[in-house]
Amino acid sequence: MNRRMIFFTVAKVLKLETVLLLLPLIVAALYQEWNGVIAFAITCGASILSAFLLTVSAKPRTKVIYAKEGFAIATLCWIAVSVIGCLPFIISREIPNVFNAFFETVSGFTTTGATILTDVEKMSRGMLFWRSFTHWIGGMGVLVLLMAIVPSDSGRMIHIMRAEMAGPVVDKLVPRVKETARILYVLYFALTACEFVLLLIGGMPVYDSAVHALGTAGTGGFGIRGDSLGSYSPYLQWVISVFMILFGINFNLFYFVVIGKISSAIKNTELWIFFSMIAVSSIVIAVNILPLYGNDFGESIRHSVFQVSSLMSTTGYSTADFNLWPPLAKGILFILLFVGGCAGSTAGGLKISRVLILVKMILRDIRTMFHPHSVNTVMIDNKAVDNGTLHRVSTYFAIYILLIGGTFLLISFEPFGFETNLTAAITCVNNVGPGFGAVGPMGGYNDYSDFSTLILTIAMLFGRLEIYPILLTLDIKSWTKPLSTAKA
Repeated sequence: MNRRMIFFTVAKVLKLETVLLLLPLIVAALYQEWNGVIAFAITCGASILSAFLLTVSAKPRTKVIYAKEGFAIATLCWIAVSVIGCLPFIISREIPNVFNAFFETVSGFTTTGATILTDVEKMSRGMLFWRSFTHWIGGMGVLVLLMAIVPSDSGRMIHIMRAEMAGPVVDKLVPRVKETARILYVLYFALTACEFVLLLIGGMPVYDSAVHALGTAGTGGFGIRGDSLGSYSPYLQWVISVFMILFGINFNLFYFVVIGKISSAIKNTELWIFFSMIAVSSIVIAVNILPLYGNDFGESIRHSVFQVSSLMSTTGYSTADFNLWPPLAKGILFILLFVGGCAGSTAGGLKISRVLILVKMILRDIRTMFHPHSVNTVMIDNKAVDNGTLHRVSTYFAIYILLIGGTFLLISFEPFGFETNLTAAITCVNNVGPGFGAVGPMGGYNDYSDFSTLILTIAMLFGRLEIYPILLTLDIKSWTKPLSTAKA
């Protein structure tokens, strides 16, 4: 294991976070929130000092990065940015409890959107901006951003990208990883800017438009009002619904559209399943909740589309308390908590591509039972899925279920009931945010004990990094070897 290169990269990420922290500092200064300015300034100092100490003590002799280094870098960088990122909340005393502040920050960076805040409207503008900005930073990935803007002479940065990007398979758009990272961030920034402008056109204030565009882009869902987006106009709700769907789509497809390969994008199976699930779920729920909205189909479909888009993309915004909806509507939303968006998007969840592969593997095995000597290959978009990918998907799913079950058991002593604790575990692992019961769209996680808060925080990190990077980082044997030889 190239330990020096790992910590040297962590130092680079902390330097980048120092620069990013200047933006909420400026916002706090514009609103004359001097307590926030001091908190962000001290945090910047702590971040740059930590980066300096790591750089001095861990200057690498070689910059070789293999798969294990990539996993370790991803894990340690996400923990480091979260530790530094929670300092403004603690220093300003706006979230004085260390466990709660860490939970809120990890929820931001992992784009979960679960919150411990009971009265979000009392928070300062600078802190609310930082919460939403962490969504944007974490949505595409801290390390992907680093690769996009910081020069690197390592030829194996693809291992870092694969460790951080979501989905069963991560491919480069162009031969160079750095150019791929830049393309992804250009698309990401362009979509964010487009949503910001459309929200402004709809009459949303500049500040509100900025934080909601950042939150939607990262599919995070931190709101700045107690009712999330319930008090905004129908136009604004529709705009955010559309962009939650867009940010749940594989960004590779946007690139194909830009370079003129539109047919490659529109023929994507995962994309059509994503659209189909949103359409069917929205219509069924809209009909089911119609009596709750005075048989006004326009209003019921707006709330239905919004909540389906929000949970399917794992954003977590809400326009209504779906805790009060009928069992069928809640049942559909419960299933959507697991599925998530497309691979290569900013959405969390299991990912449609994995669900599709799992279903096709089941069908293949059933066919094999009836025809033992037949050769059945799992095909996606007319391409055979290799056995390595099939094995990783099935193993990932098994660990994923164990992770949810383990998280649920560890917090099950909390006095909130089965529904609350189960959906809290599911939404944190899947980076969704709101669940049912006490952790529903109008509730929060503030009443959980420090122990359960820490468990749910760890669950969010496991979910965002998709389990393997953290597990492999915890492998002591990897750290005792002088240099990784695993090239996978």
